[in-house]
Amino acid sequence: MSLNTAHADHGVLIHAGEVIILFSDNVTVEFYGNETSEFKGTKNGRMYLTTHRMIYNSKANSDALRSFSFPFIALQDVTVEQPMFGANYIKGKVRAQPNGNFIGEVKFKLTFKSGGAIEFGQAMLKAAHLASRHTSPNAPPPPYTPPSGPWYAAPPPAYAPPPQGYYGWVPPYTAFPDQPSPNSVFVSNNPPPYPGVMGATYPPGAGFSGAAGLSPTDAKAAEAAQSAYYDPNKPQTAYVPPPYNDQPPTYQESTSKKDN
Repeated sequence: MSLNTAHADHGVLIHAGEVIILFSDNVTVEFYGNETSEFKGTKNGRMYLTTHRMIYNSKANSDALRSFSFPFIALQDVTVEQPMFGANYIKGKVRAQPNGNFIGEVKFKLTFKSGGAIEFGQAMLKAAHLASRHTSPNAPPPPYTPPSGPWYAAPPPAYAPPPQGYYGWVPPYTAFPDQPSPNSVFVSNNPPPYPGVMGATYPPGAGFSGAAGLSPTDAKAAEAAQSAYYDPNKPQTAYVPPPYNDQPPTYQESTSKKDN
């Protein structure tokens, strides 16, 4: 993870190709177990769940911690807690990225003041699980690299998730109807340095799988996800074609189809 690397001007800064799955505008974050000064005190701001990570953005420009990135690859021991008294919350710890403005690891607690901790936490764990299929076990977080060029304010179609979800999983969109404010999402020209939910679309790196690393099963699942359809009357349900079980066509078969 990295500190103060995921904000730009008055909004959030994401990678090219990164998608915002869920957004919550009223979250409290507490960090502990690390003496870095920026982690001190209770933080209030916004939380984004993307295809590659969680991102926290502070609502206070004066806060020393303006943003915090939680890549799935760096998360550990994440649980959703439901205390008998008090609000539900998400807790866990995250390892630092090299060049990420802090060293070691830090523990965190996320409280959703408007509700939704369970739904957000379960969605995050599901997204992290999908992303982990493109990662070698215990692969270290890659070094943080600043954007190599300018970033721009992106319209919602550039970062909105598909209504049908991913691989048959539909995130709890209805539990988080709010969207980021206009002109508050900025996109850099850098691709994500670590795998996400659709990890195969990104270049391979140390311990990661790129397009060449996608298994035939996952490739067909991705194709099925794209061909799924969405019923607006049932926003938490996706209708996905049945699994593909046949063997891929031979070269001769594929060229014969092209000739026809």
